[in-house]
Amino acid sequence: MEHFFTCPYCWEQISMILDSSEEHSDYIEDCEVCCRPIELHFKFADDSLVQFEARVMEGI
Repeated sequence: MEHFFTCPYCWEQISMILDSSEEHSDYIEDCEVCCRPIELHFKFADDSLVQFEARVMEGI
């Protein structure tokens, strides 16, 4: 599933393909615009995205 969100560093709108096969995911992905690491947290229920958070990496 493609999901659009705003980078918490550069405020650019970016898109990402999210894997709905796992109910809950937490990982780090670099912004495709500014290349800074973003903490991503998202949750699916019945193949629908029910929660998404993109935040600044702590300690950076």
